[in-house]
Amino acid sequence: MKSSIKHILKKYLKYYKVQKRFHKSVRAEQEDLVLYYQASLAGNNLPNIKETGFKLFSQFEEDGLLLYIFSIIGMTKKTFIEFGADDGINSNSANLFYNHDFEGLFIDGNEKALERGRYFFNRHKNHNNNSPVFKQAFIKAENINQLFQDAGFEGEIGLLSIDIDGNDYWVWKAIEVVSPQVVIIETHNEFGMNDIIVPYDPNYFYPGKHPTYHGASPVAMTKLAKKKGYRLVGANELGFNLIFVRNDLAQDYIPEVSVESLLTHPSNIQAQARFEEVKDWKYITED
Repeated sequence: MKSSIKHILKKYLKYYKVQKRFHKSVRAEQEDLVLYYQASLAGNNLPNIKETGFKLFSQFEEDGLLLYIFSIIGMTKKTFIEFGADDGINSNSANLFYNHDFEGLFIDGNEKALERGRYFFNRHKNHNNNSPVFKQAFIKAENINQLFQDAGFEGEIGLLSIDIDGNDYWVWKAIEVVSPQVVIIETHNEFGMNDIIVPYDPNYFYPGKHPTYHGASPVAMTKLAKKKGYRLVGANELGFNLIFVRNDLAQDYIPEVSVESLLTHPSNIQAQARFEEVKDWKYITED
């Protein structure tokens, strides 16, 4: 069974490299893939999450990783919130919107990007659900909960995706009005295995004082996740988009992994070399 699933995964990985996003069979192919994951769960033969990545809308292979996770925990809350995704097209949520009927909210500071997103999602509708909500705002720890509430999003949601190239750590720490099942968040793998966070700056705008001096290390982000009741389960191949699952969901089937196991790509050596320029700057370590 295991080799059969590997063969199936290989087929889909190849498929999404050559087919268009809105090819008529994409949705059916993904629904079949969900059934294979669920069958492998029943047969106690799940593939390793590292084998499941593919890219359809996401920047890297996050689409496949997230589909695998939601196949196992169940798509019981088909709601997403994503901020920092520009126009929302090449996002972590678009595949879930189009092929699995998630609804949700995109927030970004760039109104022109949001206009592109509105145009795209209106032109390419999913008639099974409502179009995403697009909200323009400069995101801070102080306003994030109000932004969600003003847009009508509270309580449990399926996915929270954070990528704002700056205060990601502090904004996630501040979030209280939603309880995501899954969180995917960008970390700064330039910081390697150091347990450090760049201090909060409510007025930060990338690249700030230095393009490497922002965000939090994977170690620090994982510590925050544990405080909020989440475990680290995977990442994109390059190791900077970390994925966390809430601890009450599928612990026996989607196990916790170590930060070290996700920082093995050769690009991490080059990334960590960039830390040398700012290693003596001010950082915070939280208990």
